[in-house]
Amino acid sequence: MSQNNTEMQTMLDVIAGINRVDGFEPSVFAVDYTDLNTKETRKRLPVIIQIAWFRLLYPKGKIALKTEQKGDIFVSYARIYIDRMDPVEAYLSEATASRGKCEEMPSVSPREWAQTAAIGIALRNAGFGLQFAMAGESFASNAPDEFILDVNGSSSPFSNGSSNVIAEDKLVVPPEIIPVQPEKEMTLEEKYKVAITIPCPIQKFAGKTLGDVVLLDQGAILWLATKYDKDPVVKSAAQVICDYAAAQVA
Repeated sequence: MSQNNTEMQTMLDVIAGINRVDGFEPSVFAVDYTDLNTKETRKRLPVIIQIAWFRLLYPKGKIALKTEQKGDIFVSYARIYIDRMDPVEAYLSEATASRGKCEEMPSVSPREWAQTAAIGIALRNAGFGLQFAMAGESFASNAPDEFILDVNGSSSPFSNGSSNVIAEDKLVVPPEIIPVQPEKEMTLEEKYKVAITIPCPIQKFAGKTLGDVVLLDQGAILWLATKYDKDPVVKSAAQVICDYAAAQVA
């Protein structure tokens, strides 16, 4: 291996170590996705895996999301917070994504597609998946003017008339509009493998994952799935665990 290749591999190894969590290897979950325009196939990390990774590293973290409809286009804004109690301007990263109806996949909801894309890009910007070639790394073209987020004023969906913290740089950030193939639906077993890695928010089980808790107190998992409303990711993961358990005895 040449010196340049060795140096490049060293740098890639450093990047792959960002946000490292002991016992969790994200590359295991990487899958191939195809760009609907270029037909280029690239490695990507499914957003649900990015979310699980984020929860493992920051169990008290928060993903803030807002979606607006602009004609036939849905524009989603996502921000990543290390702690759910952090003030609105103290975010770790942010992203914007816009999606319209996909003619090749008419059953795909453009709203959910935009939301998934925004969350995935924001998490990538926070270092969760930088080692993979993901959607939104380049722009095919700028979005129409009405889809531009002017961070110099009050158009930020996360503020009430106050300017964004990067307003001092006088930036205008266009949404990401690359038409990348929507994420394929994961099987129940695949969802279960992710769900059991989510940290449990119940103080009694501090430091344990939902997978640990299901072995200790199945009632706690059922409560999280049906009564817990503080974190939709945890609630959804608990529901997946319940669904998986029911499928095993069916």
